[in-house]
Amino acid sequence: MLSHADYSGGASGGRQRGKTRDAVADTPAEDGPRCSGRQSTVRVKRSGIGREGHCVSLAGQAKKKTADPEEEDDQSEKKYRKCEKAGCPATYPVCFASSTERCAKNGYTSRWYHLSCGEHFCNECFDHYYRSHKEGYEKFTSWKRLWTENGKSEPSLKAFMADQQLPYWVQCTKPECGKWRQLNKDIQLTASLAASYRCGMKLNSVKCEGPDQCFFPEDMRVAGVADSWWSSMLILPPLLKDSPASLFLTAFYPDCVGMSPSGPPNSSGKLWLEQRRLIQPQRPGLSPYFHPFYQPNECGKALCLHPDMMELDELYEFPEFSRDPSMYLALRNLLLATWHQNYKEVLTPQNCAPLVIVRGLVRVCCVQALGRVLHFMTKKGLINTGILLVKQPMLPEHYHHKKVLVIGAGAAGLAAARQLHNFGVQVVVLEAQNRIGGRVWDNTSLGVTVGQGAQIVNGCINNPIALMCEQLGVEMHKLGVRCDLLQEGGLLTDPAIDKRMDFHLNAILDVVSEWRKGKSQSQDAPLGEKIQEVYKTFLHESSIHFSELEERVLQFHLSNLEYACGSTLNQVSARSWDHNKFFAQFSGDHAMLTKGYSHVLHHLAEGLNVHLQTVVQSINYTGDVISVTSTNGSQWIAHKVLVTIPLALLQKGVVKFSPPLPERKIKAIHSLGAGLTEKIALQFPYRFWDSKVQGADYFGHVPSSPEDRGMFGVFYDMDPKGKQSVLMSVITGEAVTTVKGLEEKQVADLCMKVLRELFKEQEVPDPLSFFVTRWGSDPWAQMSYSFVKTEGSGEAYDIIAEDVQGKVFFAGEATNRHFPQTVTGAYLSGVREASKITAI
Repeated sequence: MLSHADYSGGASGGRQRGKTRDAVADTPAEDGPRCSGRQSTVRVKRSGIGREGHCVSLAGQAKKKTADPEEEDDQSEKKYRKCEKAGCPATYPVCFASSTERCAKNGYTSRWYHLSCGEHFCNECFDHYYRSHKEGYEKFTSWKRLWTENGKSEPSLKAFMADQQLPYWVQCTKPECGKWRQLNKDIQLTASLAASYRCGMKLNSVKCEGPDQCFFPEDMRVAGVADSWWSSMLILPPLLKDSPASLFLTAFYPDCVGMSPSGPPNSSGKLWLEQRRLIQPQRPGLSPYFHPFYQPNECGKALCLHPDMMELDELYEFPEFSRDPSMYLALRNLLLATWHQNYKEVLTPQNCAPLVIVRGLVRVCCVQALGRVLHFMTKKGLINTGILLVKQPMLPEHYHHKKVLVIGAGAAGLAAARQLHNFGVQVVVLEAQNRIGGRVWDNTSLGVTVGQGAQIVNGCINNPIALMCEQLGVEMHKLGVRCDLLQEGGLLTDPAIDKRMDFHLNAILDVVSEWRKGKSQSQDAPLGEKIQEVYKTFLHESSIHFSELEERVLQFHLSNLEYACGSTLNQVSARSWDHNKFFAQFSGDHAMLTKGYSHVLHHLAEGLNVHLQTVVQSINYTGDVISVTSTNGSQWIAHKVLVTIPLALLQKGVVKFSPPLPERKIKAIHSLGAGLTEKIALQFPYRFWDSKVQGADYFGHVPSSPEDRGMFGVFYDMDPKGKQSVLMSVITGEAVTTVKGLEEKQVADLCMKVLRELFKEQEVPDPLSFFVTRWGSDPWAQMSYSFVKTEGSGEAYDIIAEDVQGKVFFAGEATNRHFPQTVTGAYLSGVREASKITAI
C-alpha cells in the first residue's frame, strides 16, 4: 500500500521561452544545465511546512531535546538542504526520481534541482543520468538524440526529468471524490485511464489503495497548484504527449506548439521531417474543409489560428500567459483539434481533461486552466458551434439569469439565438414574417430547391456553413471553374478573349486602387465613373483597339462586378468598394447547397423560442431593463436586445428607438447602400443546354450592348446530377430597374428571348413553370445585400455593429466588415454578438 508521501510529484519539460538565469547558478563541478526559469517576487509563508507538501508534526517537535539554537541550526544544515530557487517554499525537498541507490530521497544532497514548487530531484539522480560512466547516461543520451531531432528547445537534463521521469497525476472520476492522486513511476497515463480512473483501482496488477481509498487525504501540494504564483515558478513549460493537435501540426516543431518532441505521432526521424514539408498535412477521415491552424509561412485564411502564437483577443483574455504562452497554446490547440475531429459532440472540461497527458503536478494546473480556455473558445464560436443541440448549458450558471430578445429570425438572429440558448441564456426570437430565414428563402415548386436568396457558399475552407453541412450530413455540390461565354447568335466565345478582357478589367481596378491611396472620403468618386476614366485613358495612351466582341465581353465582366456589389457601379464607392480585401477571406471551393440554405437554418432554429408574425415597432432602453413593443401592442422585457433587421429597414426607421440611436451610428447606417439583385428560375421539359455546355455548372451570356448588361448575365444549372431541367439566372445593375415594373410573364419572355438567341441553332422549348423574385418590394427585406456608397467607408460596418450602452446590440451582414453580403457573414455576426452579450 502506498503511503501519503507517495502521492507527490510533476512538471513537463520542453522549450522555454524568455529564459532568465536562476538566483543560484550551477557549480562548475556539476557541469550540468543551468536551473533557469522566471525570477519570482512571490514570497511564500513557510511556517508549518516540512518535507515537500507535508505538515511538520508538532508532536514530533515537542519530543525533540532542547538544544542550543545555533547548534541545532548547524545540525539541520548538515542533514537537510532547502531548495535554492528564489520563492520556492520547499524547505525540505523530496527527490521524485529515486533513480539510483545513492538518491538523497528526503535527506541531504549538495544541490536540489527545482522543476516546480513541489517537485525536485537530487544531485545524485542528476549525476546518474548526466555522467557518462553512470548507468542512466545512455537513456538520457538516447532521449536527447530524439529530442534534438524533432524539437527546437534545449534538451537539458531538467527537460529529460520532466518529460520522462516525473510521475503522472490523475484525478478520481467519482463525482463525490475528484481528488488528485500520483501514479507510480512505472505507470503510463493514457486518455482512457484518465477518463476511468478511480481511487484504488488496479493498475499494472497493483491496487493503489484500500477499501476507503477515496477518503484518503489529497496530497497537500495539489492545493498549492491553484495559487496564481505556482505556474510562475515552473522551470519548464508543459509539453503535452499524444495531443490530438499532432495530426494537424506535423509541419511544426512540437515544442513550439505545446507538444513534447520525444514522441511524434506514428513517426520518428525521417518520416517526421517529411511530414514537416507538407503545406496541409493529410488527415484521413477529416473533412478537407477543416483547416483550423495556419501552416508555416501561410496567411490570409479566414477563421484560422496560428498554433505557435496567441491572438490579440486571447492575450487580452489571458494576460497571465503573455510572457510564456506555451501552456495556453497547448490547451487551445488540443481543444481546437479535438473539436474538428468530433464536431457533432459538445466539448466539455470533463471529456477533454483526459486528453491532457503531461507528467507532474503541472497536469493539475493544465486541467484547472482547461475550463477557462474552453469557455473562452466556446463564447468566441471557435468550438461548440453550429448545429449543436446541447443537453446541459455550455457556460457556467452565472450566465443563465440573462434574458435576451432577438429581433429577426434570419441567419444572424438564429445564429445568435442558438449560441445564447446553448450557453444557458434565456432567449426569445421575434420575427415579423410567417417564416424564418430572412433573405434566405428557398423555392421547391420547380422540382428542385432554388434559393430565391442565397444558395452558394463562397469559399468552403473553415466556413461555418460548411461545418453545419458536415454536422447535418448534407452534401454540398462543388462548383466547377468552367464558364463558357455564349453570344447571342449561338456562338461560343474564345476562352482567350474571355481571359484577356478579365485581365484588362483587373488591370483597370489596380489603377483605381493606386488612385485611391491617400484619398479622403470627400475625394471619393463613383466606381463606374473611375473605371470609364481609366479605361479611356488606357485606350488613348496605349493606342490599343478592342474589337466589338471584346468590348461586349468586357461588359459581361462589368456585369459580374455589379452582381458582386449588388448595385450599379455608379453608386458604389471607388475608394472603398473592396474594403474587406485586406482581411483574411474564406478560400477553397465554391459550392452550391442543393438542399438550400433553409434546410440548414431550420435545423439551427430547432428548440428555439421563435415568435412568428410579430412585428416589432419600438425598443425602449431608457431603464435598467429594455422594453420591446410590437404593432399588436404586445410587450416583452429583457436585459439585452439584439437587432438583426436588414439595413434597408434600419435606414427607413421601421423600428423606433428610445432614446434615438447615436448620431454616429445613424450616419454610418446611411453611408452604406442597400443593394438589390433579382433572380428568375425556369423549369423545362428537357435539358436543351446539354448539347452545348454539358457538364458545366453555369454558363455566361455576353450582352449584345452595354444597355443589356446585367440582364440574365449568368445561368446556373440547378440540378448538377442532370435529372431535372431547371435553369436560374440573375438580374443585376440597371437591369433590376428595367424588370421592376414588369409582370413575371414579361420577365420570363425576356429571358426566353435571350436563351433562344444563345441556343439559336436548336429548338428551345417553352418553360413548364417559372418564378421571379421581388426582393425590392418585400416589406421585410427591401434589399439583397449591402455595399459602400460613394463617400462611404468600410468603417461604417464596424460602427453599425457597435452596441448602444451595453443594452442594444446589432448583427447582420451589414454589420460584418470582414464578410459582408453573405449568409456566412450574417451567421458570424450573430455568433460575435452572442459572445459580446455574455461578456457584458
